[in-house]
Amino acid sequence: MKPQRRAVWWRRLRTIVVARTGDDPERGDVPGWVLVTLMTAGLVTALWFVAEPALSGVFEDAISNVTP
Repeated sequence: MKPQRRAVWWRRLRTIVVARTGDDPERGDVPGWVLVTLMTAGLVTALWFVAEPALSGVFEDAISNVTP
């Protein structure tokens, strides 16, 4: 490919990439989603750690009350 054609090709590619990744307010925030996911996982883990003995007791009582 000739250098001039290559330069034109790169300019067109850059234009397409910039047009597709421009400042779109509907795009969202990836780091925000990561933070929400990690915080949710942390909250579930903390609640599970606190509630695990009570949940185990409820489960064992329910299983022991089942008649074969």
